[in-house]
Amino acid sequence: MIKNLALEQAVGEHRALGTAITLQVFGTTDDTIINESFDLIDHYEDLLTVNRGYSEVMAINQAAGKEPVQVCSAVYDLVKLAVEESRENYGFNALIGPLVKLWAIGFNNAHVPTAEQIQEKMKLIDPNSVDLDDENQTVYLQKLGMELDLGGIAKGWIADRLRDFWRAYGVHAGIINLGGNILLVGDSPKRANGQWSVGIQDPKEKRGQNISSVMVPECSAVTSGTYERYLIVDGHKYHHLIDPRTGYPVETDLAGITTFTKDSVQAELECKRLFFAGHPIAGWHDNPDRLGAVFVYNDDHFEYDNF
Repeated sequence: MIKNLALEQAVGEHRALGTAITLQVFGTTDDTIINESFDLIDHYEDLLTVNRGYSEVMAINQAAGKEPVQVCSAVYDLVKLAVEESRENYGFNALIGPLVKLWAIGFNNAHVPTAEQIQEKMKLIDPNSVDLDDENQTVYLQKLGMELDLGGIAKGWIADRLRDFWRAYGVHAGIINLGGNILLVGDSPKRANGQWSVGIQDPKEKRGQNISSVMVPECSAVTSGTYERYLIVDGHKYHHLIDPRTGYPVETDLAGITTFTKDSVQAELECKRLFFAGHPIAGWHDNPDRLGAVFVYNDDHFEYDNF
């Protein structure tokens, strides 16, 4: 008897990376790979977190303005990618931690800082003030008070590493969901054409309530939006996406954007690029690894880019 791969599946849930994680592997009911994947996620979180007393990234931060820190190859490669992307100055900045903590949007001490306070923190977020030594795999933050935070890129990078792990196991189809960061592995077993259906979050509804959906091949889908964490002061809404070029939440008509790219770390970065641009970018699709994007605006209308 031929098995239905869409019905044969192993599913697991886990809490890590500050979010709820769900993994699905089609074609088997053996959850060994699911459990080993959770172990791998925990391992990477141990290396990359800035929410505990120690990790390799915390060691870099604690040595800011003092000395370079040698890290493992995985951490060095991710830090180097994050710093190089930050230097492009399109909105993504892995050094933005001091500014984010100053605003504290989403926390009990959230407030609107003074212009002087913002300018003071702006001195600590320059990605050109990071020394990277490829030969020794060391990272040095030149100024005391600088902080590296890979939260805007780590989930995508970890999802890609999980996909590598699954492919080594021979997985033909599966879904990696790291708290809304989606990576679709292989062809969907539910449709003859192998396409996957991905919902687009409605910014004004609870998570999981969609405003639209698209059909896509194997790819990653990542969403950035202003709707989950914000502060309202004197009738003005300040969302949590701080523009490192100004020190203030980015002014935009966008409520959210979802990008679809080949790799998940790429989807994380392109999501920031398009969100901070606020509109489709001419020539963006010249890279074949960028499949498309969906822009959702504050007035509830949405636009498909390349779909």
